[in-house]
Amino acid sequence: MAVVRYFAAAREATGLDSERRSEATLGELRRAVSEQFPGLGGILPRCAVLVGGSRVDDATSLGADDLVDVLPPFAGG
Repeated sequence: MAVVRYFAAAREATGLDSERRSEATLGELRRAVSEQFPGLGGILPRCAVLVGGSRVDDATSLGADDLVDVLPPFAGG
């Protein structure tokens, strides 16, 4: 099961720092967390979702050792 880490607004929307997920692809993961956490579903399309530190498409398979980071947009200054 992949480990998903939530940052900033994504952490607030889920109430979690991280969790283990069993979805087979990134697209399945996106759909599942959007349904489970409606607040996250509203911001997820604007988030950078990285698998192993890289942006990948929704067809990417997720393995047991994969680390998925959900990074909402943020402003710097």
